[in-house]
This record gives sequence, C-alpha cells and structure tokens, in this order.
Amino acid sequence: MTNTIGKRVLDVGNCGPDHQAITQLLNSLFSDIEIARSDTQGQTLQMLRENSFDLVLINRKLDIDYSDGIEILKAIKADADFASTPVMLITNYDEHQQAAVQAGALHGFGKLEFQMSETKEKLEAVLA
Repeated sequence: MTNTIGKRVLDVGNCGPDHQAITQLLNSLFSDIEIARSDTQGQTLQMLRENSFDLVLINRKLDIDYSDGIEILKAIKADADFASTPVMLITNYDEHQQAAVQAGALHGFGKLEFQMSETKEKLEAVLA
C-alpha cells in the first residue's frame, strides 16, 4: 500500500463531489499521489503537454457541458506524445467501457464501483 515513487493522475470532467470521491479513493490506496483536474478536451490536452501523468481518468459525460468523454480519449490516443499514457473511462455502463477499450483505454470502472475490490485492483495495476 505504500507508494514511494509519487504518481500523478489527471481527473477529467467530473463534478466537484465526484472529484472529491475519486481523490478520496486514490488517497486511500496510495500514500504519495497527486491528483490534477481538468474540465474540457482542450484543457486536458494542454495539461498532458505540460505534465507527465501516470493515469488519466475520464468521465463518460463531462460535467461542464455533458460532451462525450470518449472523444477526449480518442484525442489522447491520437497524439503520439501521450498515446501511451494509460486512460480509464469512468462509467457504470459496460457498453461504454467496451467502446473505451476499443478506443485504446484500459477497462475502467463506474462511480457505483469505487469501493469494489476490482476497482482497487485496476488502479493498483497502473499506479502501484
């Protein structure tokens, strides 16, 4: 459970309460983790250009304008500079998880699954 390297996660498109829940989840699993936040595709791509992230978590529907998070995933994977950055979609719907995996994401998790052991295992596989 101890993480000495210091990992960085970018949380994309989540409202304040959901961002807080993600932050709590990540802080409960990893002792040295930094969580940044972005709201739009442009902001996300700019942050990826300026910083290195170990994982990008993208909400299926962005809180700011309800646009599709899979479009951000596709933009990330289309850019050679950060196409290899691990990305997970946050959605409770399996069909959207499958679409995200087909677009190059790791299988993510839903907001109803934050406390499930499978979610912790998925995060630890990338961040531990």
